[in-house]
Amino acid sequence: FEFNPIMNESIEQIATIVLNSSSRENFIGVSNINPEIIRKIRGAQPGVENLLKTLPGVNISNELSTQYSVRGGNFDENLVYVNDVEVYRPFLVRSGQQEGLSFINTDLIQSLKFSSGGFQSKYGDKMSSVLDIKYRKPFKNKFSSNLNLLGSSISSDLISNNSKISNILGFRYRDNSLLVESRETKTNYKPSFIDFQNLFTYIVSDKIELSFLSNISINNYNYKPKTRQTNFGTLEDPTALIVYYNGQEKDKYKTFFSSMTTKINLNKNLILKVIASTFNTVEQEYFDILAQYNLGEVNSSIGDENFGEVEFSEGIGSQLNHARNSLDALIFNIENKLYYNLNDNNIEFSVKYTSEKIDDRIVEWEMIDSAGFSIDPPFITSISQQPYEPNEGPIIPFSNIRTTNSSKIKRVQSYLQWSNISDNNIAKLYYNAGVRIHGWKINNNKFSTVISPRFQFAVKPYWEKDMLFRFSTGVYYQPPFYRELRDYNGNINYDLKAQKSIHFVLSNDYSLKIWDRPFKLLSEVYYKKMSDINSYTIDNVRIRYSANNNTKAYAYGLDLRLNGEFVQGTESWFSLGYLKTEENINNQGYIARPTDQRLKFGVLFQDYIPNIPNLKMYLNLIYNTGVPGGAPSYSNPYNYLNRLPDYKRADLGISYVIVGDDKKYKNGFRSLFDELSIGLEIFNMFDVQNSITNTWVRDVYSKRQFSIPNYLTPRIFNLNLEFKF
Repeated sequence: FEFNPIMNESIEQIATIVLNSSSRENFIGVSNINPEIIRKIRGAQPGVENLLKTLPGVNISNELSTQYSVRGGNFDENLVYVNDVEVYRPFLVRSGQQEGLSFINTDLIQSLKFSSGGFQSKYGDKMSSVLDIKYRKPFKNKFSSNLNLLGSSISSDLISNNSKISNILGFRYRDNSLLVESRETKTNYKPSFIDFQNLFTYIVSDKIELSFLSNISINNYNYKPKTRQTNFGTLEDPTALIVYYNGQEKDKYKTFFSSMTTKINLNKNLILKVIASTFNTVEQEYFDILAQYNLGEVNSSIGDENFGEVEFSEGIGSQLNHARNSLDALIFNIENKLYYNLNDNNIEFSVKYTSEKIDDRIVEWEMIDSAGFSIDPPFITSISQQPYEPNEGPIIPFSNIRTTNSSKIKRVQSYLQWSNISDNNIAKLYYNAGVRIHGWKINNNKFSTVISPRFQFAVKPYWEKDMLFRFSTGVYYQPPFYRELRDYNGNINYDLKAQKSIHFVLSNDYSLKIWDRPFKLLSEVYYKKMSDINSYTIDNVRIRYSANNNTKAYAYGLDLRLNGEFVQGTESWFSLGYLKTEENINNQGYIARPTDQRLKFGVLFQDYIPNIPNLKMYLNLIYNTGVPGGAPSYSNPYNYLNRLPDYKRADLGISYVIVGDDKKYKNGFRSLFDELSIGLEIFNMFDVQNSITNTWVRDVYSKRQFSIPNYLTPRIFNLNLEFKF
């Protein structure tokens, strides 16, 4: 029997295939994190930052915030790029619970690269780190959603039949009421954080591609505190702060972002990109809050019916805070980029123009009295002995800032860098050398310029053990942004110089096998020498600068990270970091900087039940030693060198996959889904009382100031439902 089948012809055009290689990234020295891990490992504040805090050298000690510090830097020293466009954060936010959502939508991410120091010239002028995000290009139509007790997110991928037109869309809603209302301050809290992002791509031809990225974020923060009781002190001398509030706070943060990128493939070796972007933020911060407080001794007799109650008042008083702050910032960028590749030589060149226009009005004051006596600011020499004598001087606010600023900043930036990979019989070598030029002018003041050379070298010997050695160095200037120009009193220093940091980073990557599974040990030692530093204080996430370049500083440390398949088929890592950073303000001597986080330990561990592989678990564990606790307003930080308690937190997530890659259905409602899972999350599993800042309460009788810790969130339970089709 002879059988000659003839098959029907069918033609299907598929989307662009992207081949990702990590070899060059390994030489460059950036951390790559799988986007799927970011999407599945959610925290109290979900997003990229939730995983960054498990990396060595990265400090996040506030689960309500998306801000982070890297190797002794502050929140304003980190670069963030999305599709080659620098993104910004709100200006007026002073508390983590006001922030809302991070700009980065994790549902849209294709790749993530992070460098904690010694990065290349192609990245901008900041002193600490760079986070480089790329959003994905769809290859099929799909829809996904996540619903939980803290909010929801929706994303969709659309692509035309000929793959020339594609669009990804993301919508997020966040409500932190569950987190905030569980804290010790009882409130009426009505937040509303909404974010919409869209990336539209049109492939005009084989040589031209257009993409449009847009973002709208609207954050409404309505906060009406009622009461608060904080117990502190020691077992021998327990003390309580009881506060009764009147008034409220109403904040609004609206940001609008759009960018257009034109990519032209001139030939196989030459690519041109033209990127234009606009960022606009309109912010207002209005509050009138009266806090009437009572400091008292607590009954510490175990078994007494009044155990834990306040028995004797040591001091009473009140504090009235008022603010009518508003800010409108408009930032425009246009940049030309050239990429030239010849054999193993890569050359990049860019010219960028930036225009920044910021209109800012600050009206805020604070009145303090104790037992009916108005307390003068510390810079006023009191002519009376309150409360034993009446105050015969004028009654003035404890703090009073009233100013209006309008700033126009023009910037021109350019960089040129070259990289090469060569090979010989001994090792594979990688070189990268580049230089940046940054010039800026504020209003009609003089034009300032800084030049930043940077260099990287890596060698991969042909040894039996798979090792890679890297050395990075460079000069990293940070020309002043608007927040850095403004001092404690709201005045602008137009002659402020760029802060300067010189990086030295030596690292080793060791790829090995444990239990016949791949692992990698990353080790880095670093040193940063800093000059012309703009000293600052941190209150929650609010940074207040001195704006006078009066400080020099240094930072050094060791970072270790071991990642691999501790459980087969899952990726986990353990991180350990040591940091010491100090500053010398006006030659008064070196003291710890506000971000001096000496020891850091982080764990991301994933597991599943072997007999039930669809039942999965993750553990996100953080331990940070305490940072300096800060100082009261108008005080010398050299007089307040105490530290906050250590930060300890563990988040646990358990999920069950109903529909997944290995579990498909042909009938019933489950056949409608590509993925379907439910989950339970426990935030702060061990219910540790962590604190982020101190509130300073003054007692007029004893002339003492008490540092009252502001505690973060306790244990919280959250439910998740996630599906894709």
